[in-house]
Amino acid sequence: MLVLGISGSPRLNGNTAQSVQRALEVIRGDGLDTEYISLAGKKISFCTGCWACRATHTCVIDDDMGPICEAIRRCDGLLIGSPVYMGLVSGQLKTMMDRTVLFRVGGVFELSGKVGAGIACAGFRNGGQELTLQCIQTYLLQQDMFVIADGPPFSHSGGAVAGLTEQDELGLRTIDNVAHRLAAAVKKLRARG
Repeated sequence: MLVLGISGSPRLNGNTAQSVQRALEVIRGDGLDTEYISLAGKKISFCTGCWACRATHTCVIDDDMGPICEAIRRCDGLLIGSPVYMGLVSGQLKTMMDRTVLFRVGGVFELSGKVGAGIACAGFRNGGQELTLQCIQTYLLQQDMFVIADGPPFSHSGGAVAGLTEQDELGLRTIDNVAHRLAAAVKKLRARG
């Protein structure tokens, strides 16, 4: 059982990277394998809507998306983190999301039945995390995935960090909660076969 964590930040070691890596550490503690991808420095071109992927379920654009798509195909659970940029996900993450349309073309939904969750990091407590998490959840739902939130005692839309990750005790609790719940959901779904 594998959970893939993707940091959608252009910063290699920023709050989003730290948050996703912390969640993956919790998931490893729950007995699952993890893999981590940072979009920082990746060359990912915009989807052009050419629909060449309808025939082959691969993209004709030759860039860093190929290995990312293969990692997403391999995983049982997908954890996506994003900084809040103008109230929404980062441009890098949105571009990556758009390019994964190839998972759902021609009536085939390759990610159907996988589990997903999100983490959002912003400068302030009400800095756009909820809307950013809703964007991530919408993406996961459009891939026909099961979506996990952070659950009790907060039960918001996922992990939500304000300010510096290591200093936000409340945010760290939401990260831990979403990580434990994602791991449990992957285990439960895999046990059902």
